[in-house]
Amino acid sequence: MKTKFKKISDTRVEITVTLDKKDLAESEKKALEKLAKEVRVEGFRKGKAPADVAKKFIPENDLNAETIDLAIRASVIPAFREHEKMPLVVPNVNVTKYVPGEMAEYIATADIIPDVKLGDYKKLKVKKEKANISDAQVNEVLENLTNSFAEKKAVKRKAKLTDEVVIDFIGKKDGKAFDGGTAKDYKLVLGSKTFIPGFEDGIVGHEPGDKFDLKLTFPKDYGVKDLAGAKVVFETLLKQVNEVKKPALDDKLAKKIAPEFKTLKDLKADIKKNLEMQDEHRLNEKFKDDLINELIKVSNIPAPDILIEDQMKVIRDDMTRNAMSRGLSSLEEFVEKSGETMENWEKEARKVAETRVKASMALQNLALKEKITATDEEVNAKIAELKDVYKNSPEAVKSLKDPNVKMDIKNRLTIEKVLDYLVKINS
Repeated sequence: MKTKFKKISDTRVEITVTLDKKDLAESEKKALEKLAKEVRVEGFRKGKAPADVAKKFIPENDLNAETIDLAIRASVIPAFREHEKMPLVVPNVNVTKYVPGEMAEYIATADIIPDVKLGDYKKLKVKKEKANISDAQVNEVLENLTNSFAEKKAVKRKAKLTDEVVIDFIGKKDGKAFDGGTAKDYKLVLGSKTFIPGFEDGIVGHEPGDKFDLKLTFPKDYGVKDLAGAKVVFETLLKQVNEVKKPALDDKLAKKIAPEFKTLKDLKADIKKNLEMQDEHRLNEKFKDDLINELIKVSNIPAPDILIEDQMKVIRDDMTRNAMSRGLSSLEEFVEKSGETMENWEKEARKVAETRVKASMALQNLALKEKITATDEEVNAKIAELKDVYKNSPEAVKSLKDPNVKMDIKNRLTIEKVLDYLVKINS
């Protein structure tokens, strides 16, 4: 076997393979043995005739076709290995010459696992942000807690800011109701800025039983393209006005919210601590993302199209499920209602897919370079944890015995360890 290598791109190669008489003879022998099992020869049971006898009853075209097929199967991967390349999928093969019993030539083309050149991953120019919780954030949590203990009393008077109202409404554009603009018995706190500008203010001054139209304009930067900047009318019925009486924010309320705290000061300190923990977790994850992005930036990581397409499929499937969970029929409808075009969505999604591929390849190469891997003990511990999580789902527990699932768990744990290593050496 002789081969000729041609680089099409960093992620795609072409190998011309030439097979000689000896290569074809071995494949023809195996082809004959295979086809002989299906031939009926007088005096022999089906498939029991000697190969040299059965050959006389096998159509020449069938034998030649089976021979070249087996010859390609036997030689194509070794041809790639000869040039220290590994195809990501079964190579595309085009037979260019074939003289049965003498020689054959074919061209194999495939996307390959590309060479990755990592940059200096020990000196990435990324700094972790520090958690900084303000008094305003603590007060916002306290405000929400106070609201949850507020007393509400139905009153027969005009609605004012801070009241809770119960309303029915139908939003119409050009006389037709639009999606997401209709509700019944909707509870709304006036002044909460839950709705578009003018909606809540328009309810102020109305009494229970009032029917009125709110003529409003959606903001120009509104997320739904059809409504951005649109003039609409909300046909509204005010059904009930509830006066909201908040309790005093003091030590007594603090004990009511959490009996383990004796004072409001203790409650505030605990709220701040929890907010700091949440923010610390968020910043840790952001730091990891920033490290990965910087590692990609300083490295040379070609991204094979086939892997990008795999990630595009994952993104499309995720977005389609998201769209359907919102009552939409397709990804296209979701994109359209978001004020985007499919062309732009595909372009941005491809950037995300490419980044995911490069991140995966960078981390896998770093794992090999630093000999980082998840141990059997770690994998088994994770499987035991997952068995407990899915103990009420026999199918899920059974799937954990699948070697492929176990390998996937090992790979994910290894990537987590690589990320922890990156954080450690760059902190």
